[in-house]
Amino acid sequence: MVSDAPDRRSAFADLTREQLAILVPELLLSGHLIDRSGMAHTIGAFGREGMAQVAIEEWQVASPVYTRRMQRALGYTGDSVETIFKGLQLDIGAPPQFMDFRYRIQDRDHGEFWLDHCGALADVEPMGEDYVRSMCHDIEDPTFDATALATNPRAQVRPIHRPPRVPADRSPVCAWTVIIDDSHVPPPIPANFDIVSESAAAQVILDPIDPADPGQGDYSGPLLSDLRFSDFSRSALIRMADEVCLQHHLLALGFLIAIGSRTDVDAAADIGRKQFAGIAGLTSERLRDALGAGDDDAALAQVLRLHPAWNPLCYTGVQVDEHDIGVRLRIPKRSGAVSDRVWPALLDAEHLAPIEAMARGVNPRYTVHVTADTDDELALGFLLAEQPFRESGEVAITRFSTGADFRFADRGIPLPLTVV
Repeated sequence: MVSDAPDRRSAFADLTREQLAILVPELLLSGHLIDRSGMAHTIGAFGREGMAQVAIEEWQVASPVYTRRMQRALGYTGDSVETIFKGLQLDIGAPPQFMDFRYRIQDRDHGEFWLDHCGALADVEPMGEDYVRSMCHDIEDPTFDATALATNPRAQVRPIHRPPRVPADRSPVCAWTVIIDDSHVPPPIPANFDIVSESAAAQVILDPIDPADPGQGDYSGPLLSDLRFSDFSRSALIRMADEVCLQHHLLALGFLIAIGSRTDVDAAADIGRKQFAGIAGLTSERLRDALGAGDDDAALAQVLRLHPAWNPLCYTGVQVDEHDIGVRLRIPKRSGAVSDRVWPALLDAEHLAPIEAMARGVNPRYTVHVTADTDDELALGFLLAEQPFRESGEVAITRFSTGADFRFADRGIPLPLTVV
């Protein structure tokens, strides 16, 4: 019998501070790559313009919710430009270095940011100018304002310049102003925002950061040029990791709502599973490599426990067990994630492709089999085949992104950014 009361202990509590400092930026990057996984299938179903509208809708409903959560978690609530910029540094929409945001604060209500490198642009430029305009114009205009809305409804984000790049190697690739002014009319609340803001994911209560824990316990100080995650305390990093995993689920929820409004239930679930499989496999691979894990059962169990699809545990209730006979994954049929109808709700005994991709990100020889399918849970086991399986099309599509092979660099001590 699976208890209806989820495990409240974080899966990340078993990691060292050093491991967590490596893992948090990885989770931010994998959250960003969710769209690389989903949008190819969205283009196939609805065309380029339909894809752009889905992207706008999912980010508009998700980013204000998770931005406010992270502000409260790390103690940098406020309504200034500085607060907006801090939020971007902990947003799956702007993973560090891959989306290399640089900031300048002029005063409380005025600032600028620019991108010295944009991994998203590197992914889209080879697809042609129409796709660049869809991302850098059609999608960015409403979604940047939606992200700022979480901090101040009178904030507006406007381009100084942006792609298509002229000349083709122009750097920085784009630049934007952020201005807060009482005369600005707040953007309208997007459709379906109430579904996301009232979701189980939005309401999850996580353990507070321990102020006695060695290291930086919040982000209440000045805006920093970069976040060096190793400076944060262990409990702060645990909280960040769980919050970033919730960002994944909230974005997936926004995506599924947008897809569901355009097609029937079965077709929407099919697109959702393809999105899930693509990001699940690539994320497993990156987690394995980042933590220096192997490709055996111990590595599989570690990756499954830390995978953002199954975290935070108090939201998904998923359990990973190691036995002499191998690894077991137990997915409850009642949880916050299931009630929100996000990734775990898309799985059943007949639809295991995301789990196969997840396991094969650790070792391409893994097979998945059902060990129990009851009213309470779906339980799965893993065995090694004699030969590796061919990579799934969903993972191969996601690997198209330059984020698949991206490596983070140590940039040294970050500098505080003060008013110029």
